[in-house]
This record gives sequence, structure tokens and C-alpha cells, in this order.
Amino acid sequence: MFSHYSNKGYTEILPGIRIKTLCYGQSTLMAEFQLEKDAELPEHKHPHEQTGYLVKGKIRLFVNGLATEFSAGDSWNIAGNVSHRAEIAEDSVAVEVFCPVREDYLKFLIESDQK
Repeated sequence: MFSHYSNKGYTEILPGIRIKTLCYGQSTLMAEFQLEKDAELPEHKHPHEQTGYLVKGKIRLFVNGLATEFSAGDSWNIAGNVSHRAEIAEDSVAVEVFCPVREDYLKFLIESDQK
């Protein structure tokens, strides 16, 4: 599967947090998140391993209650079933890969962008 850039197709899943699934395969799914300053991602956990890269902006990520500041160019990995949340310090863009595929994120895939 290939995906070509488009600024369309983002879905707001929480106030100030938008997602678009970029592509996926048999084992992984990659999504882009547009995050507005002062938005918050509530504490949650899921069985998927999650690896992220902050393309732009600043966020504060809490993993098992421990806070870490991230700036553009930083990355992280969160094991499956580990509690985490985020506070958005400035407008940001993050790309994250989930393994296995997050079936609940397939609905955020824009078919017209796929090849």
C-alpha cells in the first residue's frame, strides 16, 4: 500500500486532536495526528505497541505517570497495555506507528489517497 500526501481527510477525535491513517500493512498501521495547543489526550492504554515521532511542536507525554517533554525531532516507544496520556504545549504534528494494526483506526483511512 502507498499513500500520497493530502491535507484532507483528518477527523477530530477529541477537542483539538485530529487523526488521519496514512497507511497500514499486515502488522503495522501508521497515523498522523494534528494536535492543537492546550489540547489533552486523556489517560488510556491499548494492547498495541506505539512508536511515535514529533514532526513539529512540543508535547508533554506521561507514561505510567512519568512526564517527559518532547520537541520536534524527538521520538518515543510505548509498550502495549501501558497507561499514557499527553498534554499539547504548542501546535504539533506527530506520526505514530502501531503494532499490531489498530482496527479502530482503519476508518480514518482516506481511500482516494491510496495506491
